[in-house]
Amino acid sequence: MIWFIVGTVLAIIGYKAYANTKKVNIKNIELKRSGSPEQSLHVLHLSDMHLENISITPAQLYEKLKGEQIDLIAITGDFIDRKRTIPKLIRYLKVLNQLQPRYGIYAVFGNHDYVLKGENFTALKKILEDYHCTTLQNENCIVNIKGHPVNIIGIDDYSTNRSDINSSYNKIKKGYNLVLTHDPNVVLEMKDYPFDYLLSGHFHGGQLLYPKAYHLVKMGKLAKMKMIKGFHRYHGKPFYISEGLGQTGLNIRIGCRPEITIHSLPVVKEKQKEKVS
Repeated sequence: MIWFIVGTVLAIIGYKAYANTKKVNIKNIELKRSGSPEQSLHVLHLSDMHLENISITPAQLYEKLKGEQIDLIAITGDFIDRKRTIPKLIRYLKVLNQLQPRYGIYAVFGNHDYVLKGENFTALKKILEDYHCTTLQNENCIVNIKGHPVNIIGIDDYSTNRSDINSSYNKIKKGYNLVLTHDPNVVLEMKDYPFDYLLSGHFHGGQLLYPKAYHLVKMGKLAKMKMIKGFHRYHGKPFYISEGLGQTGLNIRIGCRPEITIHSLPVVKEKQKEKVS
């Protein structure tokens, strides 16, 4: 009898943990400066899709986002874990293109993407680029927002020692600096590099956040500093850690939910301090 009870309890917990992966949060993050900026940039941020374990379909993703104002899409790595999943990405990229982001789609790679080697990684990158996604590996590009330059700075994955911050900032021009990277721990080495906002992922919000995300301790100093999700500042500079859209390992979540975020960013640089609401 005792084993039946234990098995039943575990089955209920497992069912609820799986059900949590289907309860996708959509969060709107607005950064403001004192005074009214001339132009805001609305950035859709997706991270850690892990398409082997994702519980939102392309059609559901489109339904959730079709009414949102989206100027630019940023994807911060960990698309897939296995080469056989590469074709599945196409359906999601088609949806992102349907959203018609005025200033394009930009992506960096994560540690799981780099499990792919040689021609398989090349195939992943090619599919992204075939569907109008600019991939950045320690590179930057510039977007002009009604006369205001916005630098999209893509820093490669820190957890696999691929980050080269100097190269990422090579020949950078004056403007609003938006950094995309997978592992947010890189901010600990960016004291002397200017950025207005940084988007990242990697931690999945803990994924199994009960009683605490002890398993994240091995994933860098930010976890030890209790910075594993949401909005933070380091040396006064703001950054955001997504809880991710998919799961890795088991397709379950406890104490956290997958998320989609839309960030409203003031692209006119002013002297006044920012505040988040």
